[in-house]
Amino acid sequence: MGDFMLHGDLHLKPGHLIRRAQQIAVSIFLDECKEFDLTPTQYAVLAVLREKSDLDQITLASRAALDRSTIGGLVERLEEKGWIRRTAGVEDRRQKLVSLTEAGQAMLETVEPSVERVQQRLLEPLNGDERAVFMALLERLVDENNESSRAPFKK
Repeated sequence: MGDFMLHGDLHLKPGHLIRRAQQIAVSIFLDECKEFDLTPTQYAVLAVLREKSDLDQITLASRAALDRSTIGGLVERLEEKGWIRRTAGVEDRRQKLVSLTEAGQAMLETVEPSVERVQQRLLEPLNGDERAVFMALLERLVDENNESSRAPFKK
């Protein structure tokens, strides 16, 4: 790594640029999805539940790469909106399983075109080849550093 990453301009440091990219991504998401009253983290939880329903909150948090302190309030807000439901576990009645409701499924279907526009707007400055390289490198960076996260992704 060059010295510029250690001692140079803040705006050349990878961590700063990744943080800025996240700010931009969230801003674009909120702009595109404002009519749905939906945040990126709420969308992530709904998308995970679309793939696999009846998950306990710990598993849901790990599949959405969210920390345990975040998932509780998030699940509560999504339940208040009627997009998910919590039910007692079959084997352990104390365990709460989270699943997508019909309203949650309908929300996902309605919001998908907006979410797709978010991805398009975010990558718009790059041409097709650059997008492919960027996505491959970003995926590698995230995968290789997953265990360093306070909320590592787990399948």
